Amino acid sequence: MRKHALALLGVAAVVGGMVSAVPSAASPGDAPAPRTTLKWTDCATANYPTLQCSSVKVPLNHAKPHGKKIKIALSRVPHTAQTYQGPLLVNPGGPGGSGRNLAGFVAKSLPKKVAAQYDVIGFDPRGVGASEPALDCRPDHFAPVRPASVPKTRKLERANLARAKAFAESCGKKYGHLLKYIDTVSSATDMDVIRRALGAEKINYFGYSYGTYLGAVYAKLFPERVRRAVLDSVVDPTGIWEQVNLKQDYAFDDRHKAFAAWVAGHDAAYGLGTDPARVEATWYKMRKSLAKRPAGGKVGASELEDTFLPGGYYNGYWPYLAEAFAAYVNDKDTEPLVEAYENFASVDASGDNGYSVYAAVECRDAPWPRDWNQWRRTTWKVHSEAPFMTWNNAWYNAACAFWPTGSLTPPDVSNSALPPVLLFQATDDAATPYEGAVTTKHKLHGSSLVVEQGGGNHGITLSGSECLDGYLAQYLTDGTVPRGDGGDADAVCAALPDPKPLEAATSAKAAGTGNGTGGSTLHGLLGFRS
Repeated sequence: MRKHALALLGVAAVVGGMVSAVPSAASPGDAPAPRTTLKWTDCATANYPTLQCSSVKVPLNHAKPHGKKIKIALSRVPHTAQTYQGPLLVNPGGPGGSGRNLAGFVAKSLPKKVAAQYDVIGFDPRGVGASEPALDCRPDHFAPVRPASVPKTRKLERANLARAKAFAESCGKKYGHLLKYIDTVSSATDMDVIRRALGAEKINYFGYSYGTYLGAVYAKLFPERVRRAVLDSVVDPTGIWEQVNLKQDYAFDDRHKAFAAWVAGHDAAYGLGTDPARVEATWYKMRKSLAKRPAGGKVGASELEDTFLPGGYYNGYWPYLAEAFAAYVNDKDTEPLVEAYENFASVDASGDNGYSVYAAVECRDAPWPRDWNQWRRTTWKVHSEAPFMTWNNAWYNAACAFWPTGSLTPPDVSNSALPPVLLFQATDDAATPYEGAVTTKHKLHGSSLVVEQGGGNHGITLSGSECLDGYLAQYLTDGTVPRGDGGDADAVCAALPDPKPLEAATSAKAAGTGNGTGGSTLHGLLGFRS
């Protein structure tokens, strides 16, 4: 599935900073901030003390602009510099991710001189978080202990199917009047209502994960309204959404193997052996054991997969997961595993909301098979090659086989009417495999791709790489993008080093702590299944 970026640069191999730079047509300006119809109130947090909040009404059905309205919740960190470059809308992905705190993170994590030139705008897409109405199709849908995901018996398959059907039916009963309008095109059109409410002629945009697809769709619908756009960890727009998920299965399996190799490389810390294949086999043995006897009455086989899946998004979680893994295997101690589950995988009310919107968008955006026999054949085939989370992912999306609305046709995001768009992608990203970024680069004419060679994290800017963040800051300052010599990658940055084992007495709770910046904070905001 992967190509190596250094081989894609064409005849000129480059390192960070040593490429030709082409500024975009849009340059910094000293224009005053436009008039806005929005009223902003203080909603500061300890980490983001200048955060403000507001909301805007948008049509439920954009084809009927004077019909029923819904509310989109907004946040803002206002610009402070004399040079004003307009609003920078940010989105963390999902679908179903809340973006209001991301505005605070981006404003705090960018260089101060850059952030000061923008109104950084976060928003909760329709159905999400503080937007109204907010979806919660089936509260406690992920309450433990769920049936094991790998359906080795018909009884297990029926139990998982019953859950998927119940979720779809409940969503239809509670929100049947809304579900036709919970989709990416509608959310992208909401963004243009936000633009108008801000009084801006054009917007700047910064999206992670699913947010890259949302941004590409917005750019397709409103190309003349795009001033700059940054897409980090890029969804393949040609695989919406079934094929995207199937490719994820293989990529997450590879990333799980990378975790096993890391654990094997730190045998002195974990005592699980020096052979990566044996470490991986021990993990599957643990999964089998938990299917029979869940740890602490909470962590069965499905919950174990949920707990280790975040390690496929961000290797900063590996030391915490390895500690829990080793404690269970070596000491028969389940407490660290339960703690890891509670910190990385337990789903609260906001998680129920996020999943409800995730399902609504993915099931509505594009067709899925309606014949469960087809799902079964496909999933068993992929599972035979990638057993880590293929069935878990299938059940996560299985409600789409029974979804109460029809499906739309995804737009072709090909675009030759945009200023240069800046893309960032790690070569070994599991959630959005590398090929999707290359495809998007070719579809967005004039765009530029910065590659993190050997990196496996999902969401790579504002996470500690001076090389990546240098390109981001330069682009947001004056529109400059790097240009290679004809290959797919225009610039390459080396991956950050893998983490080291934890010091004694460090718990999984520490993984999400910090001052509101950095990799762990970003990945907490991006969430998973993005």
